[in-house]
Amino acid sequence: MTKTIFMEKYPVYSLELNKNEVSVKSVREIIEYFQNKIESHPIAKFIAVFDHYTHTKSINGEINENLLDVQNIIFCFGTAIAQSTISAVRPRSIGVSELEDSFMIEFLEVPKEELNIVLESWSKGLLEK
Repeated sequence: MTKTIFMEKYPVYSLELNKNEVSVKSVREIIEYFQNKIESHPIAKFIAVFDHYTHTKSINGEINENLLDVQNIIFCFGTAIAQSTISAVRPRSIGVSELEDSFMIEFLEVPKEELNIVLESWSKGLLEK
């Protein structure tokens, strides 16, 4: 898992999974894997799946030719609302992209380090399947 700064301001974690390293065969299967993780977590709440690829295609948007599918699973880890600005970083999203030979798992850094570790663990768990 690598951490980069996207657009010079967004800390993003990325994990590339070669298709021959994992048992999952599609973005949909990976989304289902994450949905199961979210639903079994004591505080996480599943919200929705957003098909980013289909949406962008439907508005004739630009899509990198190497991308075959892109979806986001949206969820929340929130346990408190101490101030209004917390709504700027919630809910969370994990992006799942398919390329010819690999899948990319990507998410924005979580403010609470322990929850960032959870997302890293879930992502790396795909290698164990």
